[in-house]
Amino acid sequence: MKLFAWLLILAGIAYGGAKWYLHNEVAEAMDMAVVMAGPFATIEYDGVASTMTGELTIEGVRIKPANFNDSVYIDRIGIDTPSFLSLVDISNFANLRSNSIPEYFGFIVEGLTLPVNADYYRELYKFSLEAQGHEISGDPAALCTGRYGFSPDVLADLGYHEQVFSMSMTARNDEGQYSFEINSSIEDMWEADATIVLAGNMMSELSLGSAYRPKLRELEIEYTDRSLKSRVEKQCGRMGLSGEETYRAQMESFRLFGESNGVVFDEYMLEPYQEFLNGKSTFLITARPNEPIAMSQIDLYNPVDVPALLNLEAQAL
Repeated sequence: MKLFAWLLILAGIAYGGAKWYLHNEVAEAMDMAVVMAGPFATIEYDGVASTMTGELTIEGVRIKPANFNDSVYIDRIGIDTPSFLSLVDISNFANLRSNSIPEYFGFIVEGLTLPVNADYYRELYKFSLEAQGHEISGDPAALCTGRYGFSPDVLADLGYHEQVFSMSMTARNDEGQYSFEINSSIEDMWEADATIVLAGNMMSELSLGSAYRPKLRELEIEYTDRSLKSRVEKQCGRMGLSGEETYRAQMESFRLFGESNGVVFDEYMLEPYQEFLNGKSTFLITARPNEPIAMSQIDLYNPVDVPALLNLEAQAL
């Protein structure tokens, strides 16, 4: 029993020392990042946290972009690994070896909060429109459905006074393929789970540099409405659209979303989306090409042919 007690004490001392070392390394890196970001933004944070299960996070981050009055707040942001020992291994970047790279690696962002009336939010919206080649529209159908993104004013009318975004992404290196699992959400708006599977070993192929062409083996996106759809329908009604006009505007926004990504949706996408609009809460998209396809080559195809090329299908659940 005494030996067991001493082993527990020694294990506790070792864990405490490793945790202190890890937090100290991360805090020093963060302090350096804060200084380097000085010309662009003021960054403050509450502290560093880690868990035995392999999470390492920066807590209570506040970012005030230069030349703006309002700040961005993040509850916590960090990484996820298989265990605490994995964190200790990857914290020493100078001696990082290929055999110390964990079997999976993830990123965590929780509670990234953007007030919709923030000055930088309006600038982000304008920048987004310019990037898409659009100007601020007065078209009620485009505005209430967020065809080119929801403006700060429309978001407020929809009942959103802030956007609270969270995301986790995990990358796994399995034999013969590399996969990404992504969960993202905006509070009281929507949630999306995505799985992307690439053929081959991405980590080794990245050594090819610009010659690397990731090949898509499989894609699955499950989008779940968390009240946005009903809010949009009510807002479109307040802006003078009938139920039928709102429905057509939502379908048009979906078609334009596809075209902006180089895809002309066929009936296997449009009919399930109609079901989604008419009462279903979840929209599931799958892409399973017959052979892995280089994603950089998709743009070379006629957008009408892309759904068949990707074997693109959807379901309303």
